[in-house]
Amino acid sequence: MIKVLFFGQLKEQLGVAGTELYTKPGITVAQLLEHIIQIHPHWAQHLNNENLLVAVDQVMAKPGTLVSESSEVAFFPPVTGG
Repeated sequence: MIKVLFFGQLKEQLGVAGTELYTKPGITVAQLLEHIIQIHPHWAQHLNNENLLVAVDQVMAKPGTLVSESSEVAFFPPVTGG
C-alpha cells in the first residue's frame, strides 16, 4: 500500500492530509498521480500543476521516479522564501 501525503496549500485545497492506495507494482510518480486523479477526478485542477513538488520516501523525486508498493509519496506546492 502506498501512503500519499499532501502538504501546504495543496492539503487545504484537497481537504485531506493524505490517502492510502494500492496500485500495480513498479509504477512511476507520474503514473501514480494519474491513478490518484482517476480515483478523485475533482482533485485534478490542483494536482495537474507542473510546479508541483514530490518526494518519494523523503527524497525529492521526478515524474519518472519509481514508486514501490510500500513507499511514502508526498506532494506539495513550490516553496517560496522571503
